[in-house]
Amino acid sequence: MSSRPAQISASLLNADFARLGDEVRRAVDGGVDSIHLDVMDGHFVENLTIGPVVIEAVRRMASVPYHAHLMVSQPLRLARSFADAGSDLIVAHVEADDDPAEVIDAIHGHGRAAGLALNPETPAEAVLPYLDTIDLLLVMTVHPGRGGQAFLSEVLPKLSQLREEIDRRGLSLPIGVDGGVNLDTIGPAHAAGGDVMVVGSALYREAGELAPIVQALRAAATRVVA
Repeated sequence: MSSRPAQISASLLNADFARLGDEVRRAVDGGVDSIHLDVMDGHFVENLTIGPVVIEAVRRMASVPYHAHLMVSQPLRLARSFADAGSDLIVAHVEADDDPAEVIDAIHGHGRAAGLALNPETPAEAVLPYLDTIDLLLVMTVHPGRGGQAFLSEVLPKLSQLREEIDRRGLSLPIGVDGGVNLDTIGPAHAAGGDVMVVGSALYREAGELAPIVQALRAAATRVVA
């Protein structure tokens, strides 16, 4: 069992987009630690989702941190607009076209925290040069582009490898886990080294108040994994 507390980040990809403001309030009232917004460009991934104007609108709904996850081919040209929209953390993919170091510098230059994400098939070595300069490492446990996918347990060894390297360097860098996180998978993900658990369908398939499922997720995260 890990002594690190698990944070719950609500992914709006699985929320009701017809009432997005209410869905943000429902998550925050339920006790989540942050709001996760997936930005898709139709190129890096097939789907299209939201732009800065949506983040600017939901930003006013609550005072928790807002994380913009840029699943886009050219994050460098979008960094400023998402920073200006009120994103507290902007995450780009290491697999994107732009140089990750330049993207990280640009995000920091706009006064925001910077993160890097890596896809399930991307080796841990791809992000090692940037661990000392980012504020969150986001490990994808599904293939990016749509919600509701099953958790890829084969990513767990890579997650453990990254946690060991971060600890070896003495960094306080948190690891996010994104994709298929639910009551059954949050424990193994947390035990392997995850800190910030991005939860979508497991949250938003619940009707009414979200506090019970958020509390259950926190409890499941710290449960001993056999």
